[in-house]
Amino acid sequence: MRFSAYLAGSLAALVAAAAHGAGDAERGARAFRACVACHSLEPGAQRTGPSLAGLWGRKAGSLEAFARYSEPLRRSGIVWDGKTLDAWLHDTQALVPGNYMLVQGIGDARARSDLVAFLRAASHGEPAARTPRSTLPGLKRAPQSARIKAIRHCRDTYFVTNGEDVTRPYWEFNLRFKTDSSPSGPEPEAPVLVGQGMQGDRAQAVFSRPGEISAFIREGC
Repeated sequence: MRFSAYLAGSLAALVAAAAHGAGDAERGARAFRACVACHSLEPGAQRTGPSLAGLWGRKAGSLEAFARYSEPLRRSGIVWDGKTLDAWLHDTQALVPGNYMLVQGIGDARARSDLVAFLRAASHGEPAARTPRSTLPGLKRAPQSARIKAIRHCRDTYFVTNGEDVTRPYWEFNLRFKTDSSPSGPEPEAPVLVGQGMQGDRAQAVFSRPGEISAFIREGC
C-alpha cells in the first residue's frame, strides 16, 4: 500500500509538471522581445494587440478594454492555457481561421514551450521570468526638439515647427497623423513628432485625441 501510494503521488507530480509545460521561462522572456511591439504585459496597456497581463485562464477575445478583436476569435470559446497557447503560437489561422493575427507561426516546439512558460510565469506574477521593458517612447517626456509648436499646410507640404522654433518641411504623403490616448501618449494639445526612419524625410505627428488634429493645422503659403 505504501509503494502504491508513493507511485500514485509520483505520477500525480509528473502529470502536474507536464501540465505546466517543460519550457524555460527565462528563455521565453528573451523570445518575447519579438512580441513587445504589438503586446504589453502591463494591465490596461493595449497596443496593436491586447494586453497579455493575466492572460492565463482568460477566455479569448474577452478583454473589455480591447476593441479590436476579430469576430472569429470572440466566438471561438478558447480559454488560454498551455495547450491552446502552444497551438496558437504554432499557427494562429489553423486554430482560429479568419482572426486578425496574421503572423508566421513558431515551428520550433521548444521555442513555443519556452514562450508559453514565460507567459504563464508573467501572468501569475512569478519571478521565474523577467518581463521585457516596453519599447514605446514616453511621449510626455519628449524633448523640445520633438514637441510640435505649429503645423502649416501649403499645397503638398506640411511645415512643422518644433519647440525650439525650428521649422522643417515634409511632403504631405510622408507625414502621418496619429493619436495615442494611452499613458505613454502625449499631453492634450501637445503633439509630438516621432521619426519614421528612411532618410529623415518621414515622420509621425502624434496627438492625444483625434479632434486636436484638424484644429492644430493652419492653412497658408
